[in-house]
Amino acid sequence: MKNTHLPARRFSLEHLSNDHGMSTIEYAMGSLAAAALAGVLYMVIKGSSVVKAIEGIITDALSQTPG
Repeated sequence: MKNTHLPARRFSLEHLSNDHGMSTIEYAMGSLAAAALAGVLYMVIKGSSVVKAIEGIITDALSQTPG
């Protein structure tokens, strides 16, 4: 008896190993992750503690004399 399922299995394995790029869902997930990261970074930058820390660093750097 001849195994008729072997060619279909070989085709599916070849198809799975032949990945030339991202699919639509991968683009969507990547875009969603990038937007979430941008949102988090925006909230961190806009937070008062970050602004105070940057102001403190700049003030300390400008108030010290070279030497």
